[in-house]
Amino acid sequence: MSKIGLIITRELKSKLYNKTFIVMTILAPLLITGFMAMMIKMTQSEKTNQTVLVIDDSKLFQDKLIGNDYVSLTFSNDKLEKAITEFSNKNFTCLLWISPNIIEGGAGATKLFYKKSPGYAFQTFIKDQMERIIYENKLKANNIDPSIISNSKTNVKLILEKVNDKGNTEEQSSFGLFGFLTGALMFVFILLYGMMVFRSVMEEKTNRIVEVIVSSVKPFELMLGKIFGVAILGIIQFIVMGIITLVLTTILSTLFLKDAKLQLEKFNTQQELVKKNGTNVNFEQMQKFDDKLELFDMLSKIEKINFVEVFICFILYFIGGYLFYSSIMAAVGSAVDSEADSQQFITPIMMPLMAGYFISTKTILDPDSATVFWGSMIPFTSPIVMMSRITNGVPLWELLLSLSILFVSFIGTTYLAGKIYRTGILMYGKKTSWKEIGKWLFYK
Repeated sequence: MSKIGLIITRELKSKLYNKTFIVMTILAPLLITGFMAMMIKMTQSEKTNQTVLVIDDSKLFQDKLIGNDYVSLTFSNDKLEKAITEFSNKNFTCLLWISPNIIEGGAGATKLFYKKSPGYAFQTFIKDQMERIIYENKLKANNIDPSIISNSKTNVKLILEKVNDKGNTEEQSSFGLFGFLTGALMFVFILLYGMMVFRSVMEEKTNRIVEVIVSSVKPFELMLGKIFGVAILGIIQFIVMGIITLVLTTILSTLFLKDAKLQLEKFNTQQELVKKNGTNVNFEQMQKFDDKLELFDMLSKIEKINFVEVFICFILYFIGGYLFYSSIMAAVGSAVDSEADSQQFITPIMMPLMAGYFISTKTILDPDSATVFWGSMIPFTSPIVMMSRITNGVPLWELLLSLSILFVSFIGTTYLAGKIYRTGILMYGKKTSWKEIGKWLFYK
């Protein structure tokens, strides 16, 4: 086995059985799956049962303010003071009081008394109904038919289809939030594994172990062995995390999204009928899904994501980004004697990574802007920004060009880092500066 191979094996053995590595491998998929579950849960309407006693002193909402599957309303002619006194002894969860001057508005025109704090969904449900009833009442007062206004309102949903160079169209997911999440994960992992190389180099230098190692191995070979060893470790971890995430998301989809997917199929069938038959469709017989439109939109976008493509690109950009930054980190680790002294060198290295993270936020609003494009080409930011663009559809030539620039840049940074590493790794007792590192680059 070659010397670099021995160093790679040593790095793998020292870190593969590390508790932190094992915990991170299991915890990351749980966090990703939990985040997806939270997003789906937030799009689903909450259905906490509420029994509401209504004291309507305006006499405007009787038989107009109605409940639904989880909200039941009971109107009463009692005085507010009496209703409040008896409220705690009755089975109502809320007491809604509407003042006589509700039409004029003003503070205190409506009050909601409760035993347990009502959720935002319930408050919005009541508030929206009351606003609609008042709005229609004012229209009627001005001799305007509310149905005319209501029928003139139409919700419009844009379906994005990208046209390629051959004139073919393909519907896009446009799920910018998922892309931003993968970019953020790329930022975390490049920084995490880069710092792993940095600490490994610095610890060996501080403990003087490196003096023994370089007696039989060239410094450049030692640096490459460490970089490639941690890279292999990262790939192993991503494959394991990918398998765990796939299993967890499959279980999540089976247990919690079975009914939602069936309803989505019915919704899509109804939409196709409307497209085909237009106004000839009997709309009254159609099932309404108004409260599930956000969930359907989320599921549709997730179904359109090519997870295999995303995973492959993630691996490639992680390898390229990690190799690019870890060579710089290894050079910095060899140039300092303590972690405190390294801050002046680590901060400038992290700034391009942070810039990539902030540019990736722009991909949600404007994925084809010049800033995003160049951010996905420049090797300092391309691993993060390009991963944020993936779900919006990226031409193959841009992917290949970006990866080519990244890997060619790695060769250049490795060459320069090697010149710093071979000098710095054996230098002790002297505080290193940028000027000193600049001199090392020209040593032969």
